[in-house]
Amino acid sequence: MSDPPSVFFNAEAVRGRTARELYVGITIERDAVIPPLSHSHCRCFGFILPGAACPPTQVCAKQNQSQITSSVRIRKVMSVIANLSALLATLQEIEGFASTALEELQPLEVKGLAHDHVEVKGRNLLLRVPKQSQFAMAAAENLNYQAACFRRVGQSGHAPSLKAVIAPSESVPMGALLVEQINGRPPSLPQDLGALAECMARVHALPVPGKTQRPPLGDHANPVAGAMKEIEQQAEFLDEAALSSESRQEIEAELAWARPFAAETQGQSQPQTLVLTDTHPGNFLIDPEGRAIIVDLEKALYGSPATDLAHATIYSSTTWDTDVYADLSIDEVAGFYRRYLETVPEELAETLRPWMLPLRRITMLRAVTWCAKWRVVQSRSKTENKHSAASTEDWSAENNTSDLIAHVAGRVDEYLQAKTLRRMRAEWLGPASLRAFF
Repeated sequence: MSDPPSVFFNAEAVRGRTARELYVGITIERDAVIPPLSHSHCRCFGFILPGAACPPTQVCAKQNQSQITSSVRIRKVMSVIANLSALLATLQEIEGFASTALEELQPLEVKGLAHDHVEVKGRNLLLRVPKQSQFAMAAAENLNYQAACFRRVGQSGHAPSLKAVIAPSESVPMGALLVEQINGRPPSLPQDLGALAECMARVHALPVPGKTQRPPLGDHANPVAGAMKEIEQQAEFLDEAALSSESRQEIEAELAWARPFAAETQGQSQPQTLVLTDTHPGNFLIDPEGRAIIVDLEKALYGSPATDLAHATIYSSTTWDTDVYADLSIDEVAGFYRRYLETVPEELAETLRPWMLPLRRITMLRAVTWCAKWRVVQSRSKTENKHSAASTEDWSAENNTSDLIAHVAGRVDEYLQAKTLRRMRAEWLGPASLRAFF
């Protein structure tokens, strides 16, 4: 191998694991600095990579900062690494995968709070392994819901195809979905906004089934009321979220607008289609043909297309993922909406237009009240025995890597700052706002 002969793991990560299980669950990065290592003070444990000759104890005892010529940093990339062998065993039960070997499973970098992803090498497939249910469902119900999301959104041609479902069990508590791996790159904003608009337009144009055919997906016959229910639940955490008085005032001002709006529009006809719900740009990939593919679609339901459009372009979405970070201008956001309206059927465009700005405000409220909730609940202990739990909603930081939690905490801190809240609200309250476009 070309890698250095020794690697080091945090002691907690290696307990009860074999060297091979650990090796397939990490990424090795060259030339990063690691501190001096010795048995007397370090919290690391050495393993020898395949092909090396030196025993781990000798490696750790003899290494020091001056002697390291090709340092490596080990970054855990899968929060459920301990279950990789169990995941393999369940995959091998699927027809055509009996001979799959452990080294063919490559965990990908942890980037989201709800899933781990494992590449099945040479198959163009991914295992999506849930860490929780954002809809507070039991494990089996959650997996069934997500499978339905893939099947229905997949009809648009802008989502990965679903290949198989691995049921929850004691060894794989949340189960897994085997899905197509998309060959693509993260969107570049604002250049790819048109592709995102076209992807959503294709999803929103899918036929809406009769009410009895919509389950297990959620059915928001009144999309404003559906969003407000979630917002009110999340707003219960505002008191505990350590907000500044200015930030609290900004959020309360939006709530003071949203609550009467929801009451006034009760019973009014609203456009309803299949929607993706979680459309921040980091959930898309751009394929070699320039098409946007939605790759994270666990929260699809029947609701307002305006929510998808808002969530794709509000500040807290376009600056969430470092790979797609962009602070969009009013003109760029308006251009996105214009592209969408030109793509969808004229009837949908006309009925949707009056709801676009109100749903943008409500989507912003949904985002910032979620931030308040996460700030509170992420410090709680994770849910154990999820395969049998009544609810598997679990935002505990224990489910994720420290790097990811630090990133989310940084984003949440910014979005809950008064100046950021004012910046987002300026889209409808400022002199150069989106009101003129809508």
